[in-house]
Amino acid sequence: MTAKKRQSPGDGSIRKVETPGGREVWEWSCTVEQADGTRKRLHRRARTRAEAKGAMDEALGASRQRAYSEPSKLAFGEYLAVWLDGLRLAPSTVASYRKNVRLHIAPYLGAVELGKVTPQALTALYVKLEASGRRDGKGAGLGARTVRYIHTIISAALRDAAEQDMLKSNPAAKAKPPTAKQAKAPEMHPWTAAELAAFLGWSAQHSELHAAWWTLAFSGMRRGELLALRWQDVDLAKGTITVARSSGLVRVKGEGASIVTGPTKTNKPRVVDIDDATAAVLKSWKAQRGTLHLALAKPGALVFGDTEGQPRHPERFSRTWNATLKRARGAGTDVPAVRLHDLRHTHATLLLADREPVSVVSERLGHASEVITLTIYSHVLPGNQRAAASRFAQLVSGANEATSEADEATK
Repeated sequence: MTAKKRQSPGDGSIRKVETPGGREVWEWSCTVEQADGTRKRLHRRARTRAEAKGAMDEALGASRQRAYSEPSKLAFGEYLAVWLDGLRLAPSTVASYRKNVRLHIAPYLGAVELGKVTPQALTALYVKLEASGRRDGKGAGLGARTVRYIHTIISAALRDAAEQDMLKSNPAAKAKPPTAKQAKAPEMHPWTAAELAAFLGWSAQHSELHAAWWTLAFSGMRRGELLALRWQDVDLAKGTITVARSSGLVRVKGEGASIVTGPTKTNKPRVVDIDDATAAVLKSWKAQRGTLHLALAKPGALVFGDTEGQPRHPERFSRTWNATLKRARGAGTDVPAVRLHDLRHTHATLLLADREPVSVVSERLGHASEVITLTIYSHVLPGNQRAAASRFAQLVSGANEATSEADEATK
């Protein structure tokens, strides 16, 4: 058998690698001599071996003539496909990036050469998406928040291209996406304490998932965190819940949707204290689960899994909430219609309005910093304008009195 000829260092190398998402790509590397005489080691990826070899041969050919420059003629869409394969992000995030690239970036800029993606072209794309970007027939354009998210994806991709010397600079840095003010989050609609109490009073008798609604409202957890909660995370004796995981949907075109469990949004677990009433609700729920099957109450079992112990579908869970709330309102419970996520907002709003320290509320919600909590809930933080006005008047009045006394003393 003839031994395979080894490539010399100048020939470069090609190898198959697997991305964190389980996809196989071809990685090529070689050392080239640039036009200024300096040498540079290249590491690039391509979708096929043929593409990798073609790109490497082109780079080496230019290098031999000391005319190498980074190949920015690669189509933007092709670059994005390889870039997505190499991302080290949560599967749900990568799936979201792929969807937005497929629907809102590639159809407009996919064929444009990477080196010809300009700030003006990106700004024009954002304007077009806001005007007529929807593809589901539900409206003319995308919301400013979605377009700004698309800008975030494009900016990250082009920043990586610039860092790899495929571009001189990141054109997205000079593009004009919707502003943060224009892309503000949807208005929240928290309940009052009386409205929450009225709903929970009704759901205790009429909703199979009463314990889930109660736990969300009394802990401030996110939907995904609740659905990933296991009994081993709940200490009923100490009255604590350890929030360490989150479940979400990952959609891949042609493969359907799957439920994936990963870390929390901040990648950090947190411990949330619960009151005696919440502990009692969870204790009763655990006993109820145990009567269905003992395995459903074991430490490793999901607290709010389905009757088979499997994770609940997050979107169906939200639809169940909507249906439950509709029944409650139809039964005469005088509560406004709110989203499931507004239970989390209700938890934060009631605590902050009652002057609970922002640091405590931020810790319960699992925010990365208190600044995030202040930004989201600044409008509900209690002010003391009347007291401030009275205090200011007292300061000025006191200064006037002091001045008058001093004048009298000098007479």
